[in-house]
Amino acid sequence: MAELTVGKKAPALSLLDQDGNRVKSSDFAGQPVVVYFYPKADTPGCTQQSCNLRDALPQLGKLKAVVLGISPDLPAKLKKFDDKYGFGFRLLSDPEHVASEKYGVWQEKSMYGKKYMGILRSAFVIDAAGKLSGVFYKISPKDTVPEVMRVLQG
Repeated sequence: MAELTVGKKAPALSLLDQDGNRVKSSDFAGQPVVVYFYPKADTPGCTQQSCNLRDALPQLGKLKAVVLGISPDLPAKLKKFDDKYGFGFRLLSDPEHVASEKYGVWQEKSMYGKKYMGILRSAFVIDAAGKLSGVFYKISPKDTVPEVMRVLQG
């Protein structure tokens, strides 16, 4: 799938969260949403990125923004991750890569010369009208909060 661009309608989501509840993007109509994709729960970069977003929740809340984290992990693993760090936002399970493919983040990667498919760490800001106002492919964990805040603050 081609990468998404600012101004396009955000792809619809319908995934299970860490508690096994179905979460749909339409649940957040009329408010900004930060969606970030991370490769694997409870790994160093993913933990840093998720904890940074957790720590920014007061500022994000003032901007009425909801945070959704998405990974291929199953809900039970996401629950353990959330219980360990107390994120305060929904972690969504995408084991079939449906959302990841819609957002163009399920890509071929390479490590030690071996090629494999995986999540490209990315973040997206969806405005209250459901359009992408921020698109950040291959974002670093430390840059996620500053970049999404910049977009949300306009």
